[in-house]
Amino acid sequence: MGRMDMGSETVASLRGVRLVYHEPSRETLAVDGLDLEVKRGEFVSIVGPSGCGKTSVLSLMTGLIEPSEGSVKVLGLPPREARSRIGYMLQRDALLDWRTIEKNVLLGLEIRRAVSPESKKKALALLGRYGLGDFSRHYPSELSGGMRQKAALIRTLAFEPELLLLDEPFSALDYQTRILLEDEVRSIITQGGYTAILVTHDISEAICMSDRVIVFSSRPARVKREFYVGLPGSAFERRGQAGFGALFDDIWKELREQ
Repeated sequence: MGRMDMGSETVASLRGVRLVYHEPSRETLAVDGLDLEVKRGEFVSIVGPSGCGKTSVLSLMTGLIEPSEGSVKVLGLPPREARSRIGYMLQRDALLDWRTIEKNVLLGLEIRRAVSPESKKKALALLGRYGLGDFSRHYPSELSGGMRQKAALIRTLAFEPELLLLDEPFSALDYQTRILLEDEVRSIITQGGYTAILVTHDISEAICMSDRVIVFSSRPARVKREFYVGLPGSAFERRGQAGFGALFDDIWKELREQ
C-alpha cells in the first residue's frame, strides 16, 4: 500500500492513561497521566530511562494489559478489538527452529486462519522483495541474526497490520548488523506506508528511523518532550546530516536531566 499523508487519521491514542501494577506487598505506578497520539503513516520512536514504562505502553496498545485509568484506542477501538490489525515485533525473532523460513513467515496467517492462495502469494512475495527469497526453504539456524530478524518482520507484515509495534527489535544484534538492518527496516516501513511505533534505548536509532521522537520521563512514564526529526535521507544517510548531532544532544540532555 502506498504511503499516506500524515496528519489525518489517528491510528493510536492514549488519553490520561494511568497504569498501576498490583503486587502482594506493594503497588507500582508505571504510567501516570500519559497522553500520546500517532497518525496514520507516521513512524514514532519512544525513548526514556530504563524501567520507565516504555514496553508497558506497547502492552497497553495491544490490550495485553488494561489501563487503571484513562483511555487507550487503536483504530478507534479498544485494543483487544483491534488486535488482529496490530503487528508486534519483539527483541528476539521468535522464529520456530523446526519450520522453514517460508513456514515461519506464514505462521501469523495460520494463527489467524487467514491462509489462502492469495495471502500465501503475497507473503512469499515479501520474502523475495526484501532479499530473503533464496532462503525460503532454509531453517532459522542457517540464517544470520540480521536475516532472522528481517524474516520476523516479514512474518509480521504478511497479515498486513495497520499498526506496527517494535520493541527494541535490534538490541540483540552486533553494531554493524544493527545499522544495516535499521536502514532496511526504515525503508520497508516508510515505503510501505505502515504506521509504526519503535521503543528503543538508542538515541541514534530513534533519530535515524523515525519522524518523531518522544522522550518519556522516569517512572511513572509521562511524555517529557517531543522532537520532530525533519532530516532527509535513509536511516544511514541521516547519521551524516548536519542537524543529526544537535538533535542527538538535545534528546540526550532531556534524558540526562532525569
